[in-house]
Amino acid sequence: MKLALAQLEIEPANVSENVERAVEAIERAGQQDADLVVLPELFNVGYFAFDSYARNAEALDGETLSVVREAAVEHGIAVLAGSIVEDLETSAADGLAVPAEEGLSNTAVFFDRGGERRAVYRKHHLFGYGSAEQDLLEPGEHLPTVEFEGFTVGVTTCYDLRFPELYRRLVDDGVTLALVPSAWPYPRVEHWELFPRTRAVENLLYVAAANGVGTFDEDELLGRSTVYDPWGTALASSGDDAALVTAEVDPGRVERVREEFPALADRRTALR
Repeated sequence: MKLALAQLEIEPANVSENVERAVEAIERAGQQDADLVVLPELFNVGYFAFDSYARNAEALDGETLSVVREAAVEHGIAVLAGSIVEDLETSAADGLAVPAEEGLSNTAVFFDRGGERRAVYRKHHLFGYGSAEQDLLEPGEHLPTVEFEGFTVGVTTCYDLRFPELYRRLVDDGVTLALVPSAWPYPRVEHWELFPRTRAVENLLYVAAANGVGTFDEDELLGRSTVYDPWGTALASSGDDAALVTAEVDPGRVERVREEFPALADRRTALR
């Protein structure tokens, strides 16, 4: 399977321009015969544009995801819409399962080639450390998976990378490819390079970490989107400019690595 990571230039609260860039990236990925493209975290509004979250919140059938869905269908490519700020009250009114009857969530959606919404992931771990995310958003409760091109695909978002127990849950659910839309800023370059690689190595699966680029007052996204294989080898990566990163990934590779190095089978979960 050919996987693409859309490392987008994201402008604070400039939703129309940001979504246009996302659609252009989906088109480019389709032209390069990619099967799946991953957009960054909060690609439409920008992670650090906290003051704009409420006014730009949308339902899952709102304008942003409708445009992304149409692009997926037009170009025959699956899309992980990295995430948007979801209006939970509207989603609840539409009969969707939500973590709260009102409020906002950081929500990623997986669309298949036909535009069907196959999975909805709401970020579990909300960032503190001077961020307003914990004050503004509701954490997710579910960890969905999607069968796609021979992979069992799971989704986590950015700060989730720091919580290895979440990835063990993915392994227990059979996941072989973890997609990680992110908005990782400077100066924590070493952490960004460490955590996705570590999650790949310790769980013997592919990890595809799609970051954005752009400046938000005092914060700047560092880019460096990367696809890691089950040994932790970087198959493809980028710098800190807008880019489309592509890599060939093979579900059989996960099976072979796990047979060759069966560390997961040696887990002891009852230790005290």
